[in-house]
Amino acid sequence: MTEHDSDAISSEQDAAPETAQWIIPDASRMEALAEFAAGAGHEINNPLATIIGRAQQLLKDEPNPQRRQMLLSIGAQAYRVRDMIGDTMLFGRPPAPELQRVSLAEVAAKVVSQFGEQLAQSNCKVVLTVPPTLVLNADPVQLAVALSELLRNSRHALQPSGGEIELTATETSDGFVQLEITDRGAGFSELERIHAFDPFFSGRQAGRGLGFGFSKCWQILRQHGGRIEIESATGGPTTVRSFWPISK
Repeated sequence: MTEHDSDAISSEQDAAPETAQWIIPDASRMEALAEFAAGAGHEINNPLATIIGRAQQLLKDEPNPQRRQMLLSIGAQAYRVRDMIGDTMLFGRPPAPELQRVSLAEVAAKVVSQFGEQLAQSNCKVVLTVPPTLVLNADPVQLAVALSELLRNSRHALQPSGGEIELTATETSDGFVQLEITDRGAGFSELERIHAFDPFFSGRQAGRGLGFGFSKCWQILRQHGGRIEIESATGGPTTVRSFWPISK
């Protein structure tokens, strides 16, 4: 082998795609974060309600336009914090699922339709491969929330150029439906792999909007007796697999 051949092989190896790595939530750590989120959310809500109420009271009797604008800004930001706390508390203490027979194909089609405008604006397309025979034992609202979060994450990952999101479902041999959502956008960095399921971590700098998305999905699936895992390499592709109990 010549030196030139050796350099060529080395160059090809350097250019080879990174092997995908699995990201699986640590249940004990997630439960601890959920407990913290619930407690912190409750404690913050009380003073926040006082701030909102006081700003509204002062606004009623304030004639000065500049001060009125300041009070409106205080109120708006306080409401924004309240919405964030709402997400925190929903992660910490979510409502119990109301289980029923649910057509996965119907819920998936409805969620994709609701995302239609956002997907079009982002130049993204969803390819659905979900057999109509797959019926889950699930809460339809919570199932839709989980699907929405996963689609939103894939759409963010495909920015700015857009691309295709594949949503497929198959029945497993152990009584679950394996739902896969795959995108070929930016994969997970090492830091994002570590914190992918953390409710207070955002990967928006790299285009993937983590935040509460995966933590919500983890809570929903945990309460359904299912599970979630991610397979991703830096540079993509990324596949999120969730396992939902099938209705017999």
